[in-house]
Amino acid sequence: MNSDIMKVRILRALVCVLAIALVATLIIDKPKFDPSANDNASGSYTPGTYTAVANGFGGDVEVAITVGDNGGISSVEITGDKETPEVGGAAIPTLKDSILEKQSADIDGVSGATITSTAVKTAAAKALSEAGGSASAGGPSFNPGTYTGTAKGFGGDVEVTVTVSESTIDDIQVAGDNETENIGTFALSMMPDRILEAQTTDVDAVSGATVTSKAILLALQDALTQAGCDLSTLPVKPAKENATKTDKTLDTDIVIIGAGGAGMTAAINATEQGKDVILLEMMPYAGGNTTKATGGMNAAETHYQKEQGIDDSVETFIEDTMEGGHQMNNRDLVTEMAENSADAIDWLDSIGAPLPKVGFSGGATNARIHAPEDGSGVGAFLVTRFLNKVDELGINVMYDTKATELISDNGTIVGVKAESDEFNYTINAKAVILATGGFGNNQDMIVKYRSDLKGTVSTSAPGAMGDGIVMAEKVGADLVDIDQIQLHPTVEQGTSMLITESVRGDGAILVNQEGKRFTNELLTRDVVSAAELEQTGGYAYIIFDQRLRDGLKAIEKYVSTGITIQSDTIEGLAEQIDVDPKVLAETLETWNKAVADQNDAEFGRDTGMENDLSVAPYYAIKIAPGIHHTMGGVKIDTNCQVIDTDGSVIPGLYAAGEVTGGVHGGNRIGGNAVADIVVFGQVASDSAVEYCDK
Repeated sequence: MNSDIMKVRILRALVCVLAIALVATLIIDKPKFDPSANDNASGSYTPGTYTAVANGFGGDVEVAITVGDNGGISSVEITGDKETPEVGGAAIPTLKDSILEKQSADIDGVSGATITSTAVKTAAAKALSEAGGSASAGGPSFNPGTYTGTAKGFGGDVEVTVTVSESTIDDIQVAGDNETENIGTFALSMMPDRILEAQTTDVDAVSGATVTSKAILLALQDALTQAGCDLSTLPVKPAKENATKTDKTLDTDIVIIGAGGAGMTAAINATEQGKDVILLEMMPYAGGNTTKATGGMNAAETHYQKEQGIDDSVETFIEDTMEGGHQMNNRDLVTEMAENSADAIDWLDSIGAPLPKVGFSGGATNARIHAPEDGSGVGAFLVTRFLNKVDELGINVMYDTKATELISDNGTIVGVKAESDEFNYTINAKAVILATGGFGNNQDMIVKYRSDLKGTVSTSAPGAMGDGIVMAEKVGADLVDIDQIQLHPTVEQGTSMLITESVRGDGAILVNQEGKRFTNELLTRDVVSAAELEQTGGYAYIIFDQRLRDGLKAIEKYVSTGITIQSDTIEGLAEQIDVDPKVLAETLETWNKAVADQNDAEFGRDTGMENDLSVAPYYAIKIAPGIHHTMGGVKIDTNCQVIDTDGSVIPGLYAAGEVTGGVHGGNRIGGNAVADIVVFGQVASDSAVEYCDK
C-alpha cells in the first residue's frame, strides 16, 4: 500500500515537471514583436518614407511611415509635441507599435487618448494612401440611421447629431449653447458644411475657434463610431497644392481693412451715406478683438445716465482718461472721443444695439460704462448687431482675404492689394480705412517692443497680428506709444479668458493666496496688475457671490467653462482654493462691513460698493495679468487721417480703433476701447466720405 502511494506521488511529480518544462519552452520560443522584422515584410505599399499630419488634442500630430523594399511597413515615427504628456503623449508609443504589428492604420485606439489616437490613425491612413497602397478597404460603411455624440467644447458640451446612409454622411446638426458668441458659434455653423463636403472628420478647424472645432469633430467621431464606422476608413484630406492664383481687380469708393468693431462701424456709417464699400477680413468671420470685449462702453452725458440720475460730464471723462493714461494721451483725441461718446450711444440705439446698463469701471470717477441690459459681454452683443446691419445694408464683406499692401500713387493712397486662396486682388479705391486692430496676438511684435512680456498670456483675437501697422509704416506712417502694452489684471491663465471688469465693478474683491485683499480692486488696470504680480505666485482670486452672479450674465460663461470654484460657505470655498478658511472669512467680514459703512478703511475703494458679498453660494476664479490691449499704433489726427513721419497727412489714408495710438496713452481705462472703435469708426468714415466727395 505504501509502495503504491509512493509510485503515484512520483508519477504526479513527473507530470508537473514535464508541464513546467513545456510552458517554459512555449514562453521562451514564442515569437516576440520585432519592428525590424517588418523590413522585409511583404505588403502592398511602394517603398519609401511617407509623412502626413492630422489634428491632435494640442496641435498637429505627424506620422512618418517607412515602407521597406518588399512593401511592408518597416518603421513608424510619430511626433506630437503638444499632446498632453501623461495622456496622448503616453499613448503614442503604443500606437506606433500597433501600426507596425498590424501593418495597417486600422488599429485600436488607446483608451483615454481618443483624440490623439484618432489623429495618429488619420495621419497614418493619409501616409499609407500616399504610399500607393490601401489604408482601408472599400471606404467607410455605416449602419443607416441617426446618431448623437458629445464632446467638451470651450464653454461646455457640444452635441453633434449625424444622419448616415450605408456609405455617406447625409446630415449634421450641431448644438453648443455655451460656446463663445461670434467665435465658437461661427465654428458651430461653419464646420458641418466642411464635413459634409469632405465626407470625413479630417477637415481644418475654423481659425480662432480651434477648441470648439475639435469638440465638433470629436463628437462626430463618437457618433460615427456608434454607427459602426471604422474611422480609419474615412477619406483623408488631400494635401494642399500651391495652385496659381488668379489676378482680379475691383473698384470701390472706400475699402476698409478689418471687420472688427471699428471696421464695421465705419462700413455701416459710410454705406448709410451712399458710398460703395468693400470690407476686407483676413479671418473667416467678423468681430476681431471687439468680440473679446466683455465690460461695456464708456460715454458721458448720455440719456441713459440722465434717466438713471447719474451725474457725469464730458470734462470728467476727459480727465479720468488722461489720468488713467498717465498724461501720455493725445488730449485732442481724448476730447474728440469724450465729446462724441453720447452721440455714439444714440447711434448704437438707432441700429438696434442699446447699452442701457450703466456701472463703474476701474479709473472712472462716475458710473459711465454702458453695457447690454442683461449684463452680457458687450463685444459679442455689438458684433451680432453690427453684422445684422451689415447684412441689411448688403455691404460686401470679403472673408478669408488678407490685405498685404497699401497702393500709393505719389504719396496718395489709392487702394489695397489683398489675397485669398483663389485670387490676388488689386482693389482701387478713393479712400482706405485701416481698422486692423492691434498686435496683441503677435509674439514677435510684442517681444520687439516689450521683451519683458515674452511668453505672457494674451486675451487678443487670432487676427490681432499688427498687419495694419506694418502696412502703414511701409507708406511712411508715423507710430506713437508703440511700446505701451496693457496687462489686464483678471485673466484666467489656462483658457486666456478675460474676467470682465464688471465683476469687480459690481462688487467682487481680489484676495491673494493668504486670503487677504491687497489693493483697491478698481484702480487702473496697470496698477492692479502690478499689485497682483507682487503677491505669492504672482496671481490672485476674484471672489463674488450668488447675488452678483444673478445680476451679471457674463458670469454664466465662466461657470459653464469650468473655471469657477463654488461653495455654499466661505470656509468651504477657502478649503477648495487652499486658503486659510479663518482668514478668508475675516476678509469677507471686513469687506461686508466696509460696504455697510461705505468706508473701505483698508484700501480706500469708494466705487462698486452697492452690495456686499453675503448671498451663498460663493465663487472664486484664479486669475493673473494677461496682455489685453496694445495702446500704441499708427499716428492719427482728430479726423482720423494718418500722419507720416514728417508730420504731414497721408492723403487717402484713415485709421480707427486699436491700430492707432495716442488715444489711451500709457494705460487704457476699461470701457474706453469700445468708445474708441465706435466714435473713431464714425469719424474715420465721415472723413473718408468727405474726401471721396472732393
